[in-house]
Order: sequence, then structure tokens, then C-alpha cells
Amino acid sequence: MYQVPDQRGKLVVVTGANSGTGKETALRLAGAGAVVVLAVRTPEKGEQAKSEILAAHPGASVEVRQLDLADQSSVAAFAEGLIAEGRPLDVLVNNAGVMNVPNRVETIDGFELQLASNFLGPFALTVRLLPLLLAAPAPRVATMSSGTANGGRINFDDLQSQEKYNPLRAYAQSKLADLLLTTHLAELAAERGWSLLSTGAHPGYTRTNLLTSGPNLNGRPGFFEVLVSKIVPSQGVEQGSEPLLFAAADPAAVSGAYYGPRWGLVGATKRVSLPRSSRDKAVAARLWAEAERLTGLSGRILV
Repeated sequence: MYQVPDQRGKLVVVTGANSGTGKETALRLAGAGAVVVLAVRTPEKGEQAKSEILAAHPGASVEVRQLDLADQSSVAAFAEGLIAEGRPLDVLVNNAGVMNVPNRVETIDGFELQLASNFLGPFALTVRLLPLLLAAPAPRVATMSSGTANGGRINFDDLQSQEKYNPLRAYAQSKLADLLLTTHLAELAAERGWSLLSTGAHPGYTRTNLLTSGPNLNGRPGFFEVLVSKIVPSQGVEQGSEPLLFAAADPAAVSGAYYGPRWGLVGATKRVSLPRSSRDKAVAARLWAEAERLTGLSGRILV
């Protein structure tokens, strides 16, 4: 098992920290000494996760805060709460997401749910928290993507899947967007001389409720999804969380790099190749600008 380096003195925010890779990531960062904020949509579930983390690590410092990444007002309120406290933020772990929602759903902001939860929410959170991140000595933003991003495409003509909605295609687009967020933020940091590391990760095929919560949201998993779950090699969250933990905490992690399981779906962590589609700087810059427009954060990065 990967040993997380000493995190004492660090403040870390982990989104989607009440279950799956988020909870495992929070547990191991807290066990390594970090002060961990569990950023969760449902505080009651967050409190349960906190209890489990404290049971494993009685001396850990863990707190629960409400955050719904599908609601831009919730993202703003969460960020404003941290900013008001003024403590530098050492690590932001963009982990939360939703996968393969059978039928198209619009959020309160009018965004397609998977794009909103997986990309626009994390984008807005990252941008809003940049002042706190840049106040830390060696800040990081670690963003969870997916192997599905390899087949993704950013459809600027129908970014919200209004004309045609396909669950897997919308998910792949959102996770490719996460990689473009990762690479463009790394570019910005290099251009502006920030000490910030922007890293990406994917969990391979890890058994979490992400595999069922989305497909069961307003429908049920299709035949292909059921078949895949039965025949494709998979791993538990202890192993599946390690690429994200490496991206968030390891001294050897490189800005703009991408980490995943050695064998693609399972295995120990290694640096993996970014999909060609995520290395297109023009697409990354265009998507960043569009995300700024959609979230109302244009011109926000003045730090």
C-alpha cells in the first residue's frame, strides 16, 4: 500500500469525501497529519465519514462542510467561507463526480448535470480558491479524471448536450474537460511563476458507488454497463485511490502530469500518458474561457 508522505501542518479540501475514492483519500491524508475538510453534498453522510476516519485515526483533524458542485451558488458559498477564515490552502482535491446519468438532467444553473458536477463545479471551486492556494508555500490542485476521457471530445457546438444526449459521451466529455483543466492550470502556473502544482489522476476500474449512483439516478444501468461490471478486472478503493493520493501529496509528482494504475484498469500507481485530446493547448484555452463565461468568473484570475 502506498504510504502518504507527512502532511502535518497542511490544510486539504477533498470533494466528494463521504464515500469511495474521496473518503479513502481523506482518510489517508488525515492519517498522515493533514487538517482535512470533507466537502460533501450531504452533511449527514459527511459526518458519518468523519466518524469513520476518526475511528481509524483518533488524533486526526477533520471537519465537514456542505458543497454541491452542481450548484454554482453552493460553490461560491463554500469558497467564501474558507476565504473569510483566511488560512492558506495547501491542497485542493477535485474528486467528486457523477457518472453515466441515463437521461439528461439540468442543474439549477441550467447546465447538463455531468458537465456541471464533474467540470464546471470543480473549475469554479478551483478559480475561487486560487487566492488561498497561492498563499500556501507549495500548493497543489489534484483533479480526478477517468480512463473514459481517452474517448472524449469537447463539443463546443453542443457543450451542454442539448441537441443530443448520450450518457457515456457526456461523461467522457466532462472527464476530458477535467484533464484540460489540469493542463491549462499547469500552463498558467508556469507562465505566471506560481509555485502551484496542477496534477491529474484516474482510478482505473475501481469499485465505488459512482458505478451505480449515476446510472440509477433517473433510469437503470444498461446491458453493457452490467456486463462490464461482471467481466472487467477491478480493484478496491484502497488501491484505486492511490493515483489521486500520489498526485495530491507525493514530492515526486510533476505539474501537468497524469497518474493512474500500472495496468490501466488495476495496479500500482505510475505516471501515464495524457490523451492527445487533452494536450491541445488551443482547446484547453478555449474551454477555460468558456467555463469562465458560463460560471461568471471571467477576469477573476488577477492574482
